Amino acid sequence: MIKFLKKAFNDMKESAKAQHEVDKANFAAAKAESKAQWEEAKAMGKPETRNAVMQARRDKQIEEANQRKTEAEARISKVQGR
Repeated sequence: MIKFLKKAFNDMKESAKAQHEVDKANFAAAKAESKAQWEEAKAMGKPETRNAVMQARRDKQIEEANQRKTEAEARISKVQGR
């Protein structure tokens, strides 16, 4: 009985240590994400940074639209037997 209790308490102790490490890692990740969001928001206050980000978004949207257009044209050619 005593061995069982010692093992049980030892297992709980190890589990608590492991959970503490997980909690520390999650806290560090949340802290880093928060700082990244702050820095991004601060950078977006600068017109040149905001313009660069917006241009990158537009370029990506144009690229995606062109890809969809190419896929649609390929489907049309396939259906028409070209």
